[in-house]
Amino acid sequence: MRSIDLTGKTALITGGGQGIGLACAVALHSAGANVVLNYYPDPAGTNRQIAEQAAERFQARAIALPADVRRPDELQQLVADAVAAFGGIDILVNNAGILRDRSFRKMSQQEWQDVIDTNLTGVFNTSQAAADALRDHGSIINIASLSAVTGFFGQANYASAKAGVVAFTKVLSKELARRNIRVNAVAPGVVDTEMGQSIPEENRKAMLTNIPLGRFATPEEIGNVVLFLASPLASYITGQTLHVNGGWWA
Repeated sequence: MRSIDLTGKTALITGGGQGIGLACAVALHSAGANVVLNYYPDPAGTNRQIAEQAAERFQARAIALPADVRRPDELQQLVADAVAAFGGIDILVNNAGILRDRSFRKMSQQEWQDVIDTNLTGVFNTSQAAADALRDHGSIINIASLSAVTGFFGQANYASAKAGVVAFTKVLSKELARRNIRVNAVAPGVVDTEMGQSIPEENRKAMLTNIPLGRFATPEEIGNVVLFLASPLASYITGQTLHVNGGWWA
């Protein structure tokens, strides 16, 4: 069986200090890649502490760096620091995202804009900032969501942003193909992360009835799919959205 060897490659993961982002970092690092764990620089410094502790777990070939994906200037600095540390970038995982769930009629303009700015514009900003530093034959993996195709109640902002990520993935795959940079998306269902666990228990139970496999995904299961898409095993896959939802198609 062919193994995945990413020795000498460098992966930049936005929102990489916890949840799905950290699971992606673990999977990529275990295959030999250097990992850059990006975190949002919150005023309290909590995210920095979490990301730096995560980087320390790897012992080597890992650093934690700040940047708000809504800020192109901060992303330019993030990319420059990643290149200074490891010489270049081969894999970009656009994972950073937030939830601001509320019914359409009650959703504020700020709740709409915050999610669009982070979950969609942030993917554009980061991809644009990293494009020149990304080596030829590299890979971009965008984290989309089942919500993009099912449209969960109370997620007009989130579903719209993630549907935009799917469309952006298709366009970017065409524009970067001349450099043999593959661009794909992973669309998880509900994942047992801190974000997933914030869903009210009654709603979680109802969701489980829609999943043929009868359980939510683990972050590691999403990280393993990202590892596959970043690897030579997926060398002819680009412009695709891989749904990882336990069979949930509502």
